[in-house]
Amino acid sequence: MRCAVLDDDKAQTELVAKLLADAGHNCEVFHQGRTLINRLRQDTFDLLIIDWNMPGMSGIEVLETVRQGQHSNLPILMITSRADDEDVVKGLAAGADDYIVKPLNSVIFMARVDAVLRRAQLNRPQKTAASWGAYSFDVPTETVTVHGEAVKLTAKELALAMMLFENMSRPLSRSYLLESIWGQSPEAETRTLDAHVSRIRSKLNLRAENGFRVLPVYSYGYRLEPTNAVGLAEPIEDAA
Repeated sequence: MRCAVLDDDKAQTELVAKLLADAGHNCEVFHQGRTLINRLRQDTFDLLIIDWNMPGMSGIEVLETVRQGQHSNLPILMITSRADDEDVVKGLAAGADDYIVKPLNSVIFMARVDAVLRRAQLNRPQKTAASWGAYSFDVPTETVTVHGEAVKLTAKELALAMMLFENMSRPLSRSYLLESIWGQSPEAETRTLDAHVSRIRSKLNLRAENGFRVLPVYSYGYRLEPTNAVGLAEPIEDAA
């Protein structure tokens, strides 16, 4: 998972970043709230971990800004030295998914991170099959059935299509998609992503009349948008 950590205490951010990295997460550190907000306009994260007491834009202000924007459903964990019940209630009411009082206990912190991600359904098992409207995905055979007709995809095309469908209506940044699908591969560049999006749009006939369309998000990335009630239904899936 891609995590963003906001804290002006460098020792604290180093500890949090190490704990997350040891657990297999990618972590980006921020020391100013405004810098994080600007970054969120350009990139996608799976989890925000923010401190309350920040110079300039406070953690609560960052939290409220995120909840009012396009990342309103993004999991957010607040870590702070403010331990009063009134502060805990205020943080949760502002939109934090969980609240941890410093100093951090490493084991409890990671347990809370895992719990927040589970609740956001980001730590789900890999699917072998899933369906949205007229689109049925078969992962082992790298095949998608559209209105009963099988369409063969490459492994990367299938992974990209699944990610877009699983994150329906959520804007996904170019760097997030490249990192998630291609990892650190030298082929992971913008033209590669654009070409794959174009191919799955064509192969899967992602048009309004079929219930879904891929939309570019200016200076950001892509979003798969449902165009009728079919796309709003829960996916039918078989977990491995």
